Amino acid sequence: MGSELLLTLIGGVALLLWGVRNVRSGMTRAFGAQLRATLAAASKSRVTAVGAGAGVTMLLQSATATGLLLASLAGRGLVTLPVALAVMLGADVGTTLVAQLFSFNVRWLWVLPFAIGVALFNRFKSDLGKGGGRLLMGIGLILLGLNVLADVSQVLKHSPTLVIVFSALESEPLLAVLVATIVTWLAHSSLAIVLFVMSLAAGGAISGPLAVALVLGANLGAALAPYIATMGANVAARRVAFGNLVMRAAAVAIALPFVRYFSGIVGTLSANPARLALNFHTLFNVALALCAFPFLDLVARLARKVLPEPEAAADPSLPTDLDPDALDTPSEALACAMRETLRLGGLVLKMLKGSQTAIESNDSKLVKEIEKSDNAVDALHEAIKLYLIRASKADLNEAESRRYVEILTFTTNLEHIGDIIDKNLMELAAKKIKHRYAFSTEGAEELKGFHGHVIDNMKLALNVFATRDIALARRLLADKTYVRQAEMKAADSHFARLRQGRQQSIETSSIHLDVIRDLKRINSHLTSVAYPILEAAGELRESRLKAEEQEHKTVEAQPEMNVRMASPGGGTG
Repeated sequence: MGSELLLTLIGGVALLLWGVRNVRSGMTRAFGAQLRATLAAASKSRVTAVGAGAGVTMLLQSATATGLLLASLAGRGLVTLPVALAVMLGADVGTTLVAQLFSFNVRWLWVLPFAIGVALFNRFKSDLGKGGGRLLMGIGLILLGLNVLADVSQVLKHSPTLVIVFSALESEPLLAVLVATIVTWLAHSSLAIVLFVMSLAAGGAISGPLAVALVLGANLGAALAPYIATMGANVAARRVAFGNLVMRAAAVAIALPFVRYFSGIVGTLSANPARLALNFHTLFNVALALCAFPFLDLVARLARKVLPEPEAAADPSLPTDLDPDALDTPSEALACAMRETLRLGGLVLKMLKGSQTAIESNDSKLVKEIEKSDNAVDALHEAIKLYLIRASKADLNEAESRRYVEILTFTTNLEHIGDIIDKNLMELAAKKIKHRYAFSTEGAEELKGFHGHVIDNMKLALNVFATRDIALARRLLADKTYVRQAEMKAADSHFARLRQGRQQSIETSSIHLDVIRDLKRINSHLTSVAYPILEAAGELRESRLKAEEQEHKTVEAQPEMNVRMASPGGGTG
């Protein structure tokens, strides 16, 4: 086989794969949220679930994509396991119907959907317009790829090298199944592989039994891809992929010894060699759906037994809402990132509450727990950041780009707050514990009130982030003035106690002022979530924004100056 022919073959397969990917991404871009909602709504019974699986797969043109989408729904508890398995049976039937549609001799029309798709993609900026354009371009690329492969397959049957390879695979059906399984897993598209097999069979490059064996491998690979992709997901999502893999592996194992028999039977349905692969693909999946449907509960029990619920408490540093299957739909991916950020905010809020108790009660055990929590915050922040970077590789519209920046900025601020609590407040708590210091009664009450107010502001900031409510954002930003005044009032009261020579105030002077400083820094990070919301609403003047940023930069220097002014001889307490 010459290098030119090999490159043409690779190019044809690449066009198929890229076309299927464009159809899938275009459909999820334009209708991703609706597809998920439709799939969840239709999955109320097993019968409708089969139909929903077939319908969604015909739109996505990928049973693998449907499997990944369904795994995410199951992971959130929106679909029960037996119903999810019924959806997968329908999805496998759906992909066969798509393959049948592409078998009709309309490949010469490839330029029409491609040209219309390019025009739509360049003309419109909306998700619907760009997604529809990408979808049509994908259909055009699939048809073009089939054109290329149809020409190549006529030449391949005369290649001595491939004749030897195909003869070896035909004599070893198990090897043929394994090869097709691996290739389908790598391609993440059983449709593309089945269409490729169809092209080879149509050109006479492969025999009927080999085509049947390769189709079996493509079906097994279609179940293997979601199983491997969900290995890091929660147990509910993994059970769906595992159950689907079990059903398809069992069906392939049963059919494998009879590839020649099936080739002869299916071959009688049509004289067209291309139809052999497609008809077997359809009959195999319809038979699997009919035979496996009564045993869905049994498969579900097996999946629960093999993949039981984890007994240990969940690691807080591991993300729970960053669904990798939502990355093709930016709005869904940003929603996942927002939920995970709120979870991160909950961890930081718990640290902030704990820091108040640790400082007040000299609780050394709590200090260590908060230090461990900061490690979880750092890991979760990194996971959210990397997820957002992956999500940003898709075409984000203007609103999505703004939300992307807001989420990334807020997660960074939350991580900074965690560091302030761990590196600053807990060091102050450890110092207070080590020297057995105690605040004066008045000083303790001032810190308790200041700390509690910042905790309330953190709850408000999380609500502002989740709702983007303008009134709440306005309230949060306006509270900066109150915090600034409260800081000045607390400092004045502390200086008055120092002038009175109160021993407890003298000993804890630097700790007292540093705690106030760090809490004010935390509050500054929290109020930053209000800026983009108010700016988008036209309620934030540019000059004021710059003033707020300047204040944020200088806030650390002020308490240090106060310490030197207030502490006798510049003492540390």
